[in-house]
Amino acid sequence: MMRQRGHFITLDGPGGVGKSTTLAALAEHLRERGHQVHTTTEPSTSPLGQFTRTHADHIHGHALACLVAADRYHHISTEIQPHLDAGDTVVCDRYLGSTLVVQRLDGVPEPFLLALNADIVLPDLAVLLTAAPATITRRLAARGAHHRFEHHPDAPTREVELYARAEQTLTGLGVPVLTVDSSNTTPPKVAARIATALPTHPGSVASRTRPDDHAAAP
Repeated sequence: MMRQRGHFITLDGPGGVGKSTTLAALAEHLRERGHQVHTTTEPSTSPLGQFTRTHADHIHGHALACLVAADRYHHISTEIQPHLDAGDTVVCDRYLGSTLVVQRLDGVPEPFLLALNADIVLPDLAVLLTAAPATITRRLAARGAHHRFEHHPDAPTREVELYARAEQTLTGLGVPVLTVDSSNTTPPKVAARIATALPTHPGSVASRTRPDDHAAAP
């Protein structure tokens, strides 16, 4: 009997919206309901991912976008796809949604990013966490910036705007998207919403992005 492919869920959003705590709550919620869950992150924990993470403040623009994409393809082939094939539910902290925002902040056009990611595995559900820019600014001040994009005072507003654009792009690629405002809720409640929105049949989203068929970003 062939084992059913597992679900692939991605979590993206501006810094300070609670991705890490939501991922932990979601993994616990799904395990309690019988899922075998594998959690992961991008950049990955591979040497390529660690190089990307370490040098992201010094390598910019198209070069960084290429590094992120290279790490993603390696991540898919060595970790994500094997776990999906084993029937595990894979939950990834940052994926294509983050690329469509962070690399845009770094001056890389969306069509280039879609072309770079033309052969990635698309998620069964892309979760975009958001919050009011003022809330994000307050949380970042308390937590501290994790990368150079978070140091600019206008970064939260710009990120929220670009994630709204990313939602449109992902939807255009056929990816189911759930956007959740984390300002006035808790990670367990967000996790329950995500589980409810999970498609019944994993792997139903086409595994190829098609940048030529998608309208270019302004």
